[in-house]
Amino acid sequence: MLDKEKFHVLNYVKKEEYTGSMEGMRYMLKKKTAGEETKLEVIIWPEPFGYGKTPEEKKQRMEFPLSTEGLEQAVDWMNEQYEVQGALWRVMC
Repeated sequence: MLDKEKFHVLNYVKKEEYTGSMEGMRYMLKKKTAGEETKLEVIIWPEPFGYGKTPEEKKQRMEFPLSTEGLEQAVDWMNEQYEVQGALWRVMC
């Protein structure tokens, strides 16, 4: 599980995409701009492949405010998806 207290990547995400993995679940956080609105986009997908080699239908996306609170919501969502879809992530572990 990702720990909100130790997951301080917001300033990095404002400049670059941030990727990681958690026991079979890969994730990417990135800044997404649509018109004048800027959001934090989170994408999760199962291992073993990286983002570019994973089929689009296996990726799940969610958007949050690009803020500290939005990052906390994103971590909560990723942790929830890790728990709810546990069988999907454990296939490759």
